[in-house]
Amino acid sequence: MHTSGNTAKVRRDRSKQVKLHVRVAQNETDLLRAQRLRYSIFTEEFGANLKGAEQGIDCDTFDRYCDHLLVEDLVSGQIVATTRLLSDDNAAKAGSFYSESEFDLSNIYRLPGNKLEIGRTCVHAQFRNGATLALLWSGIAKYVIDYDYEHLIGCGSIGLAKGTGPAWSITKQLQRNHLLDSDKQVTPKLPLPNPDQDEPVNKTPIPPLIKAYMRLGAKVGGDPCWDPEFQCADLFLMLPISALEARYAKHFLKEDK
Repeated sequence: MHTSGNTAKVRRDRSKQVKLHVRVAQNETDLLRAQRLRYSIFTEEFGANLKGAEQGIDCDTFDRYCDHLLVEDLVSGQIVATTRLLSDDNAAKAGSFYSESEFDLSNIYRLPGNKLEIGRTCVHAQFRNGATLALLWSGIAKYVIDYDYEHLIGCGSIGLAKGTGPAWSITKQLQRNHLLDSDKQVTPKLPLPNPDQDEPVNKTPIPPLIKAYMRLGAKVGGDPCWDPEFQCADLFLMLPISALEARYAKHFLKEDK
């Protein structure tokens, strides 16, 4: 398995320092810890109705086909962030990419080059800051370079606690400047209902994880899909590796010191 070795010291408060390290899960114990973090965030914090809840974990059939990237605090041993990585080869073994449950990816399959799907990304509430996200992205970027992928794909989630209006506001903001060309767009299988009254386009802030994608050069694939399992709206996102801006490439893709 691939291992990422980047570390970062992060001071959470005046009395406690943590040392974060990003790596790929190496065994079933690592995977279980990632699944418990996912459960604590997706189910306990956001109310998602997911498989494995009776065991206090979030799991599905795709997990065994993925590599699982972990951000770990080396001081406490706590897993504070995770995402899973599904290659196109392993997606074929699984039967599909996860995002195909929500979108028609016919146009994406026509694109040349290897594809890697990012999914189930989450960060512990106490570590939702730029340093943790940067370290997570450094692990993703190193993985991409080591295995020579050309496209990152995945779903960006938007909560629906205030209805569908804010999700459409965010969608319109992103489509204005970050929309894939028409021949690369995808169609949602369960389109998100559009409210009768439009939300002001610039009123709703873009979620940090989606914003991080956009800063790296990602684009959205079209309109959002409603995900009843997670009780959220999902946007299909694609990041061509060639689109990485130079300042991010220099930061994320540098060799370990």
